[in-house]
Amino acid sequence: MSGPDIAVIDYGMGNLHSVAKALEHVAPGAQVVVTGNPETIRAATRVVFPGQGAAPDCMAEIDARGLRDAILDAARRKPFLGICMGLQVLFESSDEGPTACLGILPGRVVRFAEDLRDAAGQRLKVPHMGWNNVRQVAHPLWQGIADGARFYFVHSYYVVPRDATLAVGYSRYPDEFVCACARANIFAVQFHPEKSARDGLQLLANFVRWDGERA
Repeated sequence: MSGPDIAVIDYGMGNLHSVAKALEHVAPGAQVVVTGNPETIRAATRVVFPGQGAAPDCMAEIDARGLRDAILDAARRKPFLGICMGLQVLFESSDEGPTACLGILPGRVVRFAEDLRDAAGQRLKVPHMGWNNVRQVAHPLWQGIADGARFYFVHSYYVVPRDATLAVGYSRYPDEFVCACARANIFAVQFHPEKSARDGLQLLANFVRWDGERA
């Protein structure tokens, strides 16, 4: 079965069409489909797993729509990009709920502390919303993006990998947290590249060309 160049997974949560439009912009010749069909996801050359909202709702929708096996299959064998909730539920569990997640990557998802304060003692809001610098660890998807470039975040939870080598991006709010992870053919970010101007589009363009190798 011949499939699309890029499948954007639709499980009923997230700004999927803005992700698809950004992908179409950086890869005008590619066939980009937003789909909740497991067979279409399996047949796609590469897969994007976006999302926003709450982890319990996300996992419930994935299972209700019969998408779990297709997501697990894609994450094993083809270039795979997770965005926001699509990063968090790759891990084993989230404190939100708490919720058992997909268990593709070792670690858990935790909430920012209630009383976050910056260096001047000013209270920081949760959710964390806005533009933050990202410190990179070498990976092909950072090509053409300056270390410390700013990306757009909207989240109350962040990932804590049990394997430190998974982390390929860090940001601060106010302490450092992991905001990008990679393993083999998987690259996943807490921020929203589709909302992150030139550098976000560059990351998506890199993904479209990526062969799924970290080196």
